[in-house]
Amino acid sequence: MQIKGLAAVVTGGASGLGKASAQMLAAAGAKVAVFDLNAESGEAAARAIGGIFVSVDVSDDASVSAGLDAAQAAHGGARILVNCAGIAPAVKTVGKGNAPHPLDTFRKTIEVNLIGTFNMISKFAARAAALDEIDGECAVIVNTASVAAYEGQIGQAAYAASKGGVVGLTLPVARDLAQHKIRVMTIAPGIFLTPMLEAFPENVQQALGAQVPHPSRLGKPSEYAQLVASIIANPMLNGDVIRLDGAIRMAPR
Repeated sequence: MQIKGLAAVVTGGASGLGKASAQMLAAAGAKVAVFDLNAESGEAAARAIGGIFVSVDVSDDASVSAGLDAAQAAHGGARILVNCAGIAPAVKTVGKGNAPHPLDTFRKTIEVNLIGTFNMISKFAARAAALDEIDGECAVIVNTASVAAYEGQIGQAAYAASKGGVVGLTLPVARDLAQHKIRVMTIAPGIFLTPMLEAFPENVQQALGAQVPHPSRLGKPSEYAQLVASIIANPMLNGDVIRLDGAIRMAPR
């Protein structure tokens, strides 16, 4: 699918991997709607690429529907969805003082990362299925998992479970949507230079990057966006997960 002239939606588009994806799509000629809860950063990101910003909670039914309504009113029916919205709490299953993992934290992580991803997929796809085909396709969906889905580290029980769920839904959802000519792929990034890591001291960033076999550095959000572009362009990429990690396999901590 050619990106130029298409309408696109990027969740978590105010920063990090989502922002880089929105920038890539806009540079390639797409009309981009940035979905995020950070209004200040989201509006700035959308303004910089000539897109629109919509405040959306991906885990909320009404919020997602309203967001897609706004995106469609501005740009027409969207054919590209990039799901990058997510949270990453660090909590051990049993913490200090033998305290159990707060269930609300676990539930919230699943609601945003897993349920939020599926909420966006199902509502986006229901609209995209009504669009006419372009070169045999109606739409492309790219989700974001993590290498934590396979090698979750200490303190990542909730995060790894949520991302493992995203990995698990990729193939069945792609099979569900095949009749509607909608492709579904997932990217599982390794250690990338997102806003969370940018807050770490330089020596910590270098130590994390040194864990990557090759290239021995942190991934760049633009490299994630580059893979998004490749997925959109290649019609045979469907129903699978691509690790984007420089061959890293995460240690327990």
